Amino acid sequence: MLLFFQATTDTAARAVDTLNRAVQAGAAQPHELRFGDLLVKGGWVMVPIGILAVLGLVIFFERFFTIRKAGLNEANLMSQVKANVSAGKLDSAIAICRNSNSPLGRMLQKGLMRIGRPIKDIESAIENIGRLEVSRLEKNIGILGIVAGIAPMFGFLGTIAGVIKIFYDISQTDNISMGVISGGLYVKMVTSAAGLLVGIVAFVGYNILQMMVDKVILKLETDSVEFIDLLEEPSK
Repeated sequence: MLLFFQATTDTAARAVDTLNRAVQAGAAQPHELRFGDLLVKGGWVMVPIGILAVLGLVIFFERFFTIRKAGLNEANLMSQVKANVSAGKLDSAIAICRNSNSPLGRMLQKGLMRIGRPIKDIESAIENIGRLEVSRLEKNIGILGIVAGIAPMFGFLGTIAGVIKIFYDISQTDNISMGVISGGLYVKMVTSAAGLLVGIVAFVGYNILQMMVDKVILKLETDSVEFIDLLEEPSK
């Protein structure tokens, strides 16, 4: 009987020792934190943040390539227009501008169609077309500014809602252990991080597009002044 009791005790001791080693091994190897899991645990707020992220990227790339195309070097267009205007071939110059399908081409075309009127009228016509072209280039860029402003707010909203839920659960269970608090808080702070990330990217994209538009505006103004000088040359 004594031998049976001793064997049982030894077996239980080995089982406890094995269990302790397993627990220590689990503590030494914490659960791997995956990015996808965090996004899912972020809650419903991640849905509008994700929509804002997709919307911002679509607008940025669409406007980026549109503005980039409008800002291509039009030196060849200006040289052809100058040559035809100097030779008195207005119809050819207008056709060249129409075929260019560019902001500068549409501005020059409007100016060429006003030749014969006072220079002030030509300048006014070119400026009006220039404003329309700039408005087209700036289309939807303001939405990026809105995304940059409200995405972090959604993130903070998600975090605050999560904190409220954590303290509500604590009030219901009377469990104020650090594990309960930190375990829920780190998940809810994912929304803040996601909102800030989307807001920063949108803000950077907004300013990049604005700088590109400003560069195109400067180039259009320079070319329009050069065109007006060309028209005034015969009267000098």
